Amino acid sequence: MNDRKETEISPILSMNIERLRTLMGGSSDFIIRELAFSNKARRGALFFLDGMVDMQVLQENVIAPLLERTPEHEFKMSYLRSSVLENGEIQPAHQMQEAIEQILSGSALLLVDGASEGLTISLSGWEDRSVTESKTQSVVRGPQDSFTETLRTNTTLVRRRVKDTRVRVLSVKVGTLTKTDVAIMYLDQVADSALVQTIVQQLQSAKQDRVLEGQYLEQILLKDKQKTIFPTLYNSDRPDSIAAGIMEGKVAIIVDGTPFVLLAPSLFVDFIQSAEDYYQAVYYSNFIRMLRYIALCICMLAPSVYIALTTFHQDMLPTQLLLSLAAQREGVPFPAFVEAVLMEFTFEILREAGIRMPRTIGQAVSIVGTIVIGQAAVEASIVSAAMVIIVSITAISSFVIPSYSMSIPIRLIRFVFMAMAASFGFYGLMIGIFILIAHLCQLQSFGIPYMNPTAPYRKKMQNDAILRLPGVNNQSNSSERGSRS
Repeated sequence: MNDRKETEISPILSMNIERLRTLMGGSSDFIIRELAFSNKARRGALFFLDGMVDMQVLQENVIAPLLERTPEHEFKMSYLRSSVLENGEIQPAHQMQEAIEQILSGSALLLVDGASEGLTISLSGWEDRSVTESKTQSVVRGPQDSFTETLRTNTTLVRRRVKDTRVRVLSVKVGTLTKTDVAIMYLDQVADSALVQTIVQQLQSAKQDRVLEGQYLEQILLKDKQKTIFPTLYNSDRPDSIAAGIMEGKVAIIVDGTPFVLLAPSLFVDFIQSAEDYYQAVYYSNFIRMLRYIALCICMLAPSVYIALTTFHQDMLPTQLLLSLAAQREGVPFPAFVEAVLMEFTFEILREAGIRMPRTIGQAVSIVGTIVIGQAAVEASIVSAAMVIIVSITAISSFVIPSYSMSIPIRLIRFVFMAMAASFGFYGLMIGIFILIAHLCQLQSFGIPYMNPTAPYRKKMQNDAILRLPGVNNQSNSSERGSRS
């Protein structure tokens, strides 16, 4: 019984002030503003975090009305909520822990002496990043806005595109320390209700102490699932891509504090397609899609094919080309596999250095470093000129893949294929490809085959699987592709 009283808000204001001051540990940014109402019979106090609330709104819509318009005789918290306070988002609070969570989320808590409940007033006032164009999935033609780190801004960007009363937004707090707000957004009667319930239950039962980005939720939602390096949850910072996914029947998972939104379920083709495919003419978008698949094969297989040809299968090369390669490799002390590994690792280092460096010099360092190191390595007879060409084409092809989360496993698999080609030639390479295809075909994303609709093959769903057929003007026309039926 005593424990329950300790968790409830006390009608004695001085006791509440001491309890809140103790719980917050005397933090300098925890502000307690005591108030004397116009009737002088009651005292109150506002509790908030400096920097988390909008001080102007607090002064004009909360403090001023409380001091000037509080009734002299009738005094009830419900009356303050409905007739005195001007802010729209006001909720009653009876538990101290509930009140603390609201304060930490950017609300102000109003307590009045003699009242055993408080009012939490939403006054979030921290600085937000404005909506800018996407920096990870840029397009030539199409919307140029992208998500921000603010949850409500992100849900609004999606609702602007899907003006349907069936759009639902469910809120969940995840993380025992961070208590991160997570919004689950879907289209009712289109999305699978069982999938929505599964996601909500897994997030509510998660015992993770912190959630700072969507990747944390991927670990929660995909735990106890199949082991793979391939992404089975699509992420994007483009509102049009997420809106299209919702109209397909998928579920969007929006995490407060990150501009990247997750989509479940996600298939292999989702990571190869781009939003711009639906903003261009059919013939052009199909040409670009074919280029992506060709670039994916080059990125994954080009070094291993070169290694297999020059190490085991020289007879497959034309005589002139074979003599040219032999002349280039004269004086090179390493086999082709070691050459490829050295050059690939060097480029990966340059790629990461270019990302981490300041933008003003990062691009210049990447270009100059690649040219200087490649030219110097060839002149020093450490690698052959043909290997520099192969590695360069491979690196450029990796940037054609629209999704960065898909390019990462492709880059890793490339090293495995290089080792198999160096060990067994084309035989080892073909075995590796068969293992990869079998692995992809056995993967699932929330119960849906990862390679759907190619494996299993579904003829009715091929209108937007690899090529986009005429008449398919948006992603929602291919909604059956991601359904459980």
